[in-house]
Amino acid sequence: MSQNKPDTDGHRGLVVNTASVAAFEGQVGQAAYSASKGGIVSMTLPIARDLAPLGIRVVTIAPGLFSTPLLAGLPERVRNFLGKQVPFPSRLGHPSEYAHLVQALAENPMVNGEVVRLDGALRMQP
Repeated sequence: MSQNKPDTDGHRGLVVNTASVAAFEGQVGQAAYSASKGGIVSMTLPIARDLAPLGIRVVTIAPGLFSTPLLAGLPERVRNFLGKQVPFPSRLGHPSEYAHLVQALAENPMVNGEVVRLDGALRMQP
C-alpha cells in the first residue's frame, strides 16, 4: 500500500480492522475474546500514527450483533431474541450495513485512528 500512487492530498490507502463491542463490554466467560478485540481497538491509533507519514489511514469498526454465518446456525427464536436486545433498530445488523460504513470511511479522508461502533446503541450485559 505504501507503494500506491498518492492522490492530491497524499493518501495512499486505508486499513479497516474489525473488533467487536466486546472490546468495551466483555461478557462473562469471554475474557480472552474481549481481550483480543480490545487489542485491535488499542492498536488503531498508534498504527494510524505510524502509517500517517506514508499516507495510509487506519480505522476499526466494532460491530455489535450482526447476521453472520455463526449466528445463522442458531435457532430463529434465539436470533430474534438477540435482535430485540438492540435498542434501535431492534434487529441483527445486516452485512450491507457494515459494508456501507466501510464505504463511508473510505470516502472520508479525515477519519483516521478512530474506532467506530456499529451496534444500534447496544450495550452488552454481563
